[in-house]
Amino acid sequence: MTAFVPTADKLLPDLTPQEELTILARTLWREGYDDHLAGHITINRGDGTLWCNPWLMTWAEFRPADVIVIDLEGRVLEGNWPMPPGATIHLELHKARPGIGVVVHSHPRFGTVWADMHRIPEMFDQSSGLGGGKVALVDEYRGAVNDRGAARAAVEAFGNADLGLLANHGVLIVGANVRAAHQRAVAFEQRCRNAWYVEAAGGGVPLPEDVQERFRASDGTKFHGFWEVMARQELAADPTLLDRC
Repeated sequence: MTAFVPTADKLLPDLTPQEELTILARTLWREGYDDHLAGHITINRGDGTLWCNPWLMTWAEFRPADVIVIDLEGRVLEGNWPMPPGATIHLELHKARPGIGVVVHSHPRFGTVWADMHRIPEMFDQSSGLGGGKVALVDEYRGAVNDRGAARAAVEAFGNADLGLLANHGVLIVGANVRAAHQRAVAFEQRCRNAWYVEAAGGGVPLPEDVQERFRASDGTKFHGFWEVMARQELAADPTLLDRC
């Protein structure tokens, strides 16, 4: 593939949804969403089916050709790999909120610590709020989300939130598109990390409530360039990532 050279009006090459999903997974792996085989990402195809990362491969290694298509019952319609068992929570969430574009679930390093504490961290700095959205705490562990009942209960407790801490488990993040999901996932892990450091240092002063409210009102899509520059880092790290042969 010819090397892509960004310009002011075109920051990324044209990407298929499978390529976007793959790059999203790799960018988030670098941000701490790296709990071995754990974690799943789905992109809504708009017809009752989803693109999904495959089971049995880490987020750092699968490629666009490995992305599978599943229906809302978890059946693999396209692809050569099984569905991640824990993606059941995605199926229930897409059923409950069919307008959602992208769902991310994983066990990031600092988000999982706050999930273990059953606490939503304070927002201490602007980078921690850039993804916007409402945060929910699903404060009861009902088992692994590959169980339909546990997945359905978690989705019900998540409600209309955009980001969630699943007690003793991990995080759940939704967005209208890949840009929003990436921004929210990165900002939320940064919020969890910085709040941990602030508490370890003896405490700090959260952002004023009116400022936090303005951040929460964002849909995560307005920071043009953030997703693109991080995606380009992945393309530079693996120049063959988009090769189709």
